[in-house]
Amino acid sequence: MTARHKPLRIMAEAEYNVSVPRLNSLLELDPYLKPFEKDFQRRYGLFEKQLTLLEEAEGGFDQFTRSYKSYGVHRMPDNSLVFKEWAPAAEALFLTGDFNGWDNFSHPYAKKDFGKWELHIPPKEDKTPAVTHNSKLKVVVHTRMGERLYRISPWAKYVTRHEKSVIYDWVHWDPPQPYIHKHPRPQKPRSLRIYESHVGIASPEGKVASYSNFTHNVLPRIKDLGYNCIQLMAIMEHAYYASFGYQVTSFFAASSRYGTPEELKELIDVAHSLGIIVLLDVVHSHASKNTEDGLNSFDGSDSCFFHSGPRGEHSLWDSRLFNYSGWEVLRFLLSNLRWWMEEYRFDGFRFDGVTSMLYHHHGIGSGFSGDYAEYFGLHVDEDSIVYLMLANHILHTLYQDCITIAEDVSGMPTLCRPVQEGGLGFDFRLAMAIPDKWIQILKEFKDEDWNMGNIVHTMSNRRYGEKCIAYAESHDQALVGDKTLAFWLMDKDMYTNMSALIPMNSVIDRGIQLHKMMRLLTHGLGGEGYLNFMGNEFGHPEWLDFPRVGNNESYHYARRQFNLVDMDHLRYRQLYAFDRDMNRTEDKYGWLAAPPAYISAKHEGDKVIVFERANVIFIFNFHPTNSYSNYRVAVGPPGKYKIKLDSDEIHYGGHGRLDHNTEFFTEPMEFSNLPNSMLVSKLYYLLP
Repeated sequence: MTARHKPLRIMAEAEYNVSVPRLNSLLELDPYLKPFEKDFQRRYGLFEKQLTLLEEAEGGFDQFTRSYKSYGVHRMPDNSLVFKEWAPAAEALFLTGDFNGWDNFSHPYAKKDFGKWELHIPPKEDKTPAVTHNSKLKVVVHTRMGERLYRISPWAKYVTRHEKSVIYDWVHWDPPQPYIHKHPRPQKPRSLRIYESHVGIASPEGKVASYSNFTHNVLPRIKDLGYNCIQLMAIMEHAYYASFGYQVTSFFAASSRYGTPEELKELIDVAHSLGIIVLLDVVHSHASKNTEDGLNSFDGSDSCFFHSGPRGEHSLWDSRLFNYSGWEVLRFLLSNLRWWMEEYRFDGFRFDGVTSMLYHHHGIGSGFSGDYAEYFGLHVDEDSIVYLMLANHILHTLYQDCITIAEDVSGMPTLCRPVQEGGLGFDFRLAMAIPDKWIQILKEFKDEDWNMGNIVHTMSNRRYGEKCIAYAESHDQALVGDKTLAFWLMDKDMYTNMSALIPMNSVIDRGIQLHKMMRLLTHGLGGEGYLNFMGNEFGHPEWLDFPRVGNNESYHYARRQFNLVDMDHLRYRQLYAFDRDMNRTEDKYGWLAAPPAYISAKHEGDKVIVFERANVIFIFNFHPTNSYSNYRVAVGPPGKYKIKLDSDEIHYGGHGRLDHNTEFFTEPMEFSNLPNSMLVSKLYYLLP
């Protein structure tokens, strides 16, 4: 070995010998991770190195993640304005806009070190700012190739699109009376019951709904339903509405199609007053390819915020991929998280597209069998992993009650273990196999062929010690090409037979009963949190489809028909009532916050599932034709039991076959490996 190679070897060995503070706790929890101990040491070493560099170069992550206070545009106490950008490949930068009659050369930025540019504009003679609130701006970028490009600042706080325009405009947002938050953040809830929401479709009307509509018309429904958390989708500005918010163009701008930034702040403030926390669906996995109103080619280069070449492009999403090892990219993304927490007072994040971030192959063409070798090695993108470790560490250090959720389909171990153990630090992961299982069952199996063991396995197959958000369906299942669970169950009969004034036909009867049972089973058994997509709680019909060329720009399917619940004679109201009482019952007994359930029965012949969680006994009879008398079920704690939630109640669209005055007493008779058991007098079949 030559002398010039020795330092490289020493560095590598140093990384392997990093002490991960609580790695032993992780390896005790899952001994199968022991062969990958060096991978955890290397990841943690890279994470520690970044924290040290932040301390040395920026005075620590607190200051670094407040960079939104210095980049973009800022008004000083004397009403002068400071503009700052990072454009390393640019030859020159100018500011133009309404304020200077769109002169492309009158206001040049001064070049600073490390690709940064700054511009100071003094106040006008009357001491007011030279750029007024609500006026339009552009950054003019001169490239080394002699091109002149018109760009929106990556740090723009507000962008709008004129009705006849395709391109968004950067609008200077500096309101004379900014919204002042009145209510403190609620405490982190014991159990997380999430209402996944999209502001634009939150109305029965065929239009883009507003922040104000959501505040005044939707928040009261969410409160009534018993959800204590809202996950807001499609808030980060996206030029293409039909992208569902996943092709972000302006990362610091709340979407203007729903209203102003102040109206979003009011929405979150009112939610807090109701005891509801609000999570942002954050997209840091990729960015729109748009150049004139996006991040792409901001400085005229192929890179800047992204990897250059093939590594910087997602072949399926047709979007750009961030260079998570870039210093200024880390500044941008970590400050972005801080911005939403500080400026808008969000309470945490659901990170979209985490699977794409974790692997160089982005999950494309990977089945993920669960073999641990799939989660370690050269195919894993450790730059992304370190970014996520940094993000979670910073968020949870600065905001004790912050909640982060990862959307990962791969099953990456330690995703939801603390960073101090070598994990990525998320609080929850989405249990993405559960909705797929329900759709598969409804598509492929007759009722009598449902496999109880397979259903239970899907519900309970999660990594021990890593919390999951369970859901029967989310926005994904409702998108065009698929349809809601209610529509899978009842289809066209929903158009003609949902009236409570006429007897239920067999299709509606089966659909309503299964809709409730599938959701309760998911709620009780599937995770440590529960999620529902807006409207699906009451069996929203059809599917979701945003206005686009392929549907003649129609809003017909880009809305939520809350009016269906408000009609007393329709059965949607019954499903709504069950969902509400399911959440309220969980709030009382707290099964989501309890350890995983003990499953005492998954009887294939009887089609019965029984489990116990938080001292609550859940009993399901999925048999389409058989009912049972004096059915023995296993019980842990001895005593007297009463019915607390019954999907067969008449006001839930059931048939009222159970006597709620009945008391059930345990016997000291061992059954299914539990010390006690009891006889359930009646266990009715699915359809009468």
